Amino acid sequence: MTMMPHQIPEFMSVFIPLILTLSLIAHGQDAVARVVVKEGRDAVLPCSPSTRVNLQDKLFDWKKVGQGGETLHEVFMYDSAVYYASYAGQSDQFKGRVSHFQTELKHGNASIIIRKTKVIDSGNYTCVFPRLQPRQEFCIQLLVGCDSPCLKLENKHGETAGAAPEPCASIVDVTKDGVLLKCDVRGAFPEPRVEWHDGDGNILPTEDSQVSKRGGRYTVTIRTTVSKTPTNRFHCVATQQLIGHRIQADITVSEKLFEKTFSKAEVTGWFFGGFILAAAVVALLVLIKFIRKRSSAADL
Repeated sequence: MTMMPHQIPEFMSVFIPLILTLSLIAHGQDAVARVVVKEGRDAVLPCSPSTRVNLQDKLFDWKKVGQGGETLHEVFMYDSAVYYASYAGQSDQFKGRVSHFQTELKHGNASIIIRKTKVIDSGNYTCVFPRLQPRQEFCIQLLVGCDSPCLKLENKHGETAGAAPEPCASIVDVTKDGVLLKCDVRGAFPEPRVEWHDGDGNILPTEDSQVSKRGGRYTVTIRTTVSKTPTNRFHCVATQQLIGHRIQADITVSEKLFEKTFSKAEVTGWFFGGFILAAAVVALLVLIKFIRKRSSAADL
């Protein structure tokens, strides 16, 4: 399936408002792009070699890749006017849904369009020019979001691909200010928003937030200090709006722990109060000694 020149402006006028975000960062001959669209809409994955060479008689290959770079799906391949729409080789997931911009090839445009995107289309894609000198490869990340509630596409284990697992909520410490809680969310894609909520659903302030990425997955750790509430129940909530996923872990802090915070505060108060009192006594003794010395000197 190809597009005529007069169709491109019309399509782009429809497509541009549908993109929630598109960022492109060039690194020499490589590029990293992120495209975000709503489920059911069409997505354009951009790709052009740095030389903008005429691609009409060239080869470029689109693949969906896994965390280690291994090929998960053959998406689209163009080889001198021959492409997967004409013969076997394309993954069943993308058959009949992917096309290129035939009239744009002479301008070095190897972009493709994926029709009627699905949440399962989310992931990392590569656009490779193996015969160019030097070889060029571009990486594109596609995120397909859905309006909640939505139907999640599950893998063979009954899990939503990339969905954050149940957070790990724990008590870290007891301080004079309250009880310090920690929440860990590991191996999520796309990056989740992680928050602490109290029993009434109010968002609690985050004292410390750490985000790391490994193998295309995100690990998020946040901490907050909580005070005594009517229920003493708190919730760590991880939300991935792009795939319509939300999961939480609950934790209840015992009354005894909050009593310890009061005890610590009291002990701290006593300590500082005792320190000030001791300092005052020492100062008074020094003053008395000084006065006595002055009196003795006057008598002489």
